[in-house]
Formats: sequence, structure tokens, C-alpha cells
Amino acid sequence: MTVAILKYNAGNTKSVALALHRLGAEAVVTDDPLVLRASSKVIVPGVGAARSAMEYLRGRKLDQVIKSLTQPVLGVCLGQQLFCSFSEEEDTECLDIIPLQVERFRTPKKVPHMGWNKLTELRGELFQDLPEEAYAYFVHSYRAPVSPEFTVASAQHGEVFSAALRRSNFFATQFHPEKSGKVGEQILRNFLAI
Repeated sequence: MTVAILKYNAGNTKSVALALHRLGAEAVVTDDPLVLRASSKVIVPGVGAARSAMEYLRGRKLDQVIKSLTQPVLGVCLGQQLFCSFSEEEDTECLDIIPLQVERFRTPKKVPHMGWNKLTELRGELFQDLPEEAYAYFVHSYRAPVSPEFTVASAQHGEVFSAALRRSNFFATQFHPEKSGKVGEQILRNFLAI
């Protein structure tokens, strides 16, 4: 199995690579379309801003590459937001893989939402062998709404939002599995097994 971690204008690739290494999976960090297409799995991690990330992807035609992938693809944090249609962060047109609008939190609670939060309404193979109300680690100011069709896990920070999404072979988590201890390890293990 080959795992590609997308290299683009966003951080956190090293943390994801280390988390995979702990699970016995070696990954290559790349923005080479041929390597991405040939990989068994692709991960789109992210710490950064939607607009600059999308500019990088479009400038290298990686937006089209990502959308054309047929193997399992996992978006993490910013990666989840980029899979959606649009982000309120700098009014950014995103990849439109999952037809949802990413919005800034509308809550009196502190934003960014940072720290451990419980996951609820877990569905699907990404959450196999995990208990309802498992905890994961979040750092974000923007979130996708809950969708009956695409939401596979929810969380709450003043308002309920999509903690994870899925459409076809595209999986996404708003939280950081690579920073979520044993729960995150299990999620990454489950993704690698898909």
C-alpha cells in the first residue's frame, strides 16, 4: 500500500506522516499528480487559510487532480473545508466535492474552537470500533453544517456542526486524527483499511 500526503500551501504534513509511521504505514509527501493518482490512499491535511490553499491547488491544477481521484481520500481540518463548495473564509470557492457551504462559527463561545470535544452520531467505516462520544482534537474557526446525506459524525461548540463528512471515496474530518491520541489512531487505521 502506498499513501500520499498532499503537499500544498498548508501545514501539518509532518504530523500526519509521523502518525502514519506509528501505524506502520510509510507515506510520501508530494504534489506530483502521477504519484497522487498511483497511490493506494491520499490524505489532504491542512492547517492554514482556504484562499491561499486553493490558489496553490489551482495554480498547479491539483484541484482537478484531487477531484478525479478514485481511491480513498481523507481530508483533515482545512482539507475537509476544501472538499466543500465554498468557504466564508475570504469568500473562497473550494473543490465542490461535497456540496456544503463552510461558515464561520456563529456562537458566543470562544472562536477558534480549540481542544478536545466529543464526537456523536458516528456512522460508517471510518469510525469502526470506536464508542459513541469518543473525543477528538479540534482547532478551527470555520465549520460545515450538519447534512443528513454527508455528515458521518457531529460535534458541538455552541452549535452542532459536521465533525466528519463522506461522499463516495472522499472522507473528511474537521478534527485532527493525528493529534487525537488512540481515537485518532483508530480512525487512521480504519482509513488505511478501506
